[in-house]
Amino acid sequence: MARITASVYSSHVPAIGAALDLGKTHEDYWQPLFKGYEFVKQWEQAQKPDVVFLVYNDHATAFSLDFIPTFAIGTAADFTPADEGWGPRPVPQVLGHPELAAHIAQSVIQQDFDLTIVNKMDVDHGLTVPLSLMFGQPQAWPCRVIPFAVNVVQYPVPSGRRCLNLGKAIRKAIETFDQDLNVQIWGTGGMSHQLQGPRAGLINKEFDNAFLDRLIADPEGLADMPHIHYVREAGSEGIELVMWLIARGAMGDLAGGAAPTLKHRFYHVPASNTAVGHLILEESK
Repeated sequence: MARITASVYSSHVPAIGAALDLGKTHEDYWQPLFKGYEFVKQWEQAQKPDVVFLVYNDHATAFSLDFIPTFAIGTAADFTPADEGWGPRPVPQVLGHPELAAHIAQSVIQQDFDLTIVNKMDVDHGLTVPLSLMFGQPQAWPCRVIPFAVNVVQYPVPSGRRCLNLGKAIRKAIETFDQDLNVQIWGTGGMSHQLQGPRAGLINKEFDNAFLDRLIADPEGLADMPHIHYVREAGSEGIELVMWLIARGAMGDLAGGAAPTLKHRFYHVPASNTAVGHLILEESK
């Protein structure tokens, strides 16, 4: 059967992708950030995931204000990097896993979560920047990817509790898929940042690090944090952090297993006008 072996968490700042694509990773501004991701690239080479279930939010690329699914799963065989206004990023085509994606959709919908099934969509920096951070700049991505888009742009957005419980349902789905697959689940977005208004540029290091602490040790309690607290403490775009709870909900300790092993933790400010966080939690063996 398929199995979840780890969850990975990361910000998905568009400027990070630009720094990679333009060869700026060794500049003084960017070098400390990319140094924090050196561990994960070596770790991923050793882990060799077959599939990454990648939770992210679309930035008006695949979906517009005309059509806003709360949860959308990509079931296509491939996904094209999006043109977000300055040309698509020079990264490989993203290859999906239609069979596993369809199985997850079937199982999760039967567990009473409404998913939008998307058979064709482009994927923007929310998905491609994390892939670049974890895998570098290969000719082809080393694994299949199932995009899972969450609405954290237009209110109402899903609650932390809903996201954590969805992660639990996704774990059940993956564990009933009858192929021997090494699956990782990634939660992306955040951390504290605000892109507009009088608080533009807000970064809250204390909140961010407390969130990381609780994500590791108290996800059930963290799931009850109300939206207004995210917005007040982490800025209007800080609400993206609820997506990390989907990945955390898929870990075995919330299904009665042992606590995961913290393999890596990294936090850095600033990257553009955003705080960057990164965690690796590995399933206990």
